Amino acid sequence: MIYIKITVKGEPDTFPFTKVYQYSSKSDEEIFMNSAIMIKDRLDNNLKININEAILVYSSFIVSKLRDGISIEQIQKNASQLLNPEQVMIGVPETLRTMSFEVMLDDEYMKFIVLNTPIQISDYILKST
Repeated sequence: MIYIKITVKGEPDTFPFTKVYQYSSKSDEEIFMNSAIMIKDRLDNNLKININEAILVYSSFIVSKLRDGISIEQIQKNASQLLNPEQVMIGVPETLRTMSFEVMLDDEYMKFIVLNTPIQISDYILKST
């Protein structure tokens, strides 16, 4: 069983939002993980991903690392290396400034993980011509 509640906060001009992933069967979990694999394949083909796809990448990363017994501190440290600004569409790093995860796996107790600025904000400046 997988239960993930993600609260996302971005720049002050973006509204915070919450997503919930809940998978109660093994086949549902396989669909969740296969979705993440499909997104990683897109990244391997140098295609940029959107906000929802980035959230799914982080969610599947956290689930797999928690199942491997990796500490929350190590997950937070390694998550910052998952995606870079060149792999996501414009606005994604600014929207995903802070992601708070509440995760329950296989009826264990709830784990809380917060990722601050998981995707570095690039230094691009939009110029008028």
